[in-house]
Amino acid sequence: MKTAVLLLAAGSGRRFGGEMPKQYVEVNGKAIVLHTLEHLALEPRISMVQPVIAKGDHHFSRLMTDKYFPFDVLPAVIGGTERSISMQRGLAALPKHVELVAVHDAARPLPSRALLSDVLDVAERFGAAIPGLPVHDTIKRVNAEGKVLETPQRQYLRAVQTPQVAKRQWFEQAIIQESNRLHMHTDDASLLEAAGFDVYVSQGDVLNRKITTVEDLAWMASVLDEHN
Repeated sequence: MKTAVLLLAAGSGRRFGGEMPKQYVEVNGKAIVLHTLEHLALEPRISMVQPVIAKGDHHFSRLMTDKYFPFDVLPAVIGGTERSISMQRGLAALPKHVELVAVHDAARPLPSRALLSDVLDVAERFGAAIPGLPVHDTIKRVNAEGKVLETPQRQYLRAVQTPQVAKRQWFEQAIIQESNRLHMHTDDASLLEAAGFDVYVSQGDVLNRKITTVEDLAWMASVLDEHN
């Protein structure tokens, strides 16, 4: 089954701050997105990566000069202001023979070999999979005024990560069905769920953390130092 990764790198990183988009900030002498690509290369079933970047982004093409990966890095496409638009444009750019699509955040640089293998295994078996971690805190659902409406049982809750993987046909059908509500979906799995597709949770990893704040950079550097 031909597997491709949509590498979403079109975000502005407003919460991160600074002039440089967070995926291009260097950690231990290397841009975050290069760490991401090197970790994706741990999974041999990934045959290609489709980068999705922001308009006017020249950082990615410069970083790719003289770089080699065991998969094909396709020419980057321009994403949108919302994740769903970037995902849709990346999906449309993939070669027709791609059957399984994994959507991954460029700023989530440390997906392990085990995580990637498990999420692809589960997706190949059931059609769609997302890595997830058990939730240890008690979660409250509240209304706009902050009033508690519900306390879900945490044994049934998962904090989900990327890559979120599904059959290409499922993603394409979900986009058509949810075309008027794409902006409402905060991740790729919720798009599939709304379209009626079953999504299964694979094993997540605490190290598969999204770089969101400046403090996350120090955390990432310490992890890399520990594992080198």
